[in-house]
Amino acid sequence: MSGERGKLIEGVDFYYEGRYLVFTEKFLRDRGYCCESGCRHCPYGFRKDQRTDVPSNDETD
Repeated sequence: MSGERGKLIEGVDFYYEGRYLVFTEKFLRDRGYCCESGCRHCPYGFRKDQRTDVPSNDETD
């Protein structure tokens, strides 16, 4: 994270898109792990639609 520990800097660590706060790739990389939330700028390559532990709607029993 930039600056003091825990202090986020707008335009470096995040930006606003409408009412949403969007973390930058730099912030997510500096955090050091993937939260598996499908972040727009995920540096770890995770995408929600690629999860394998959650069955898709088209799977039948």
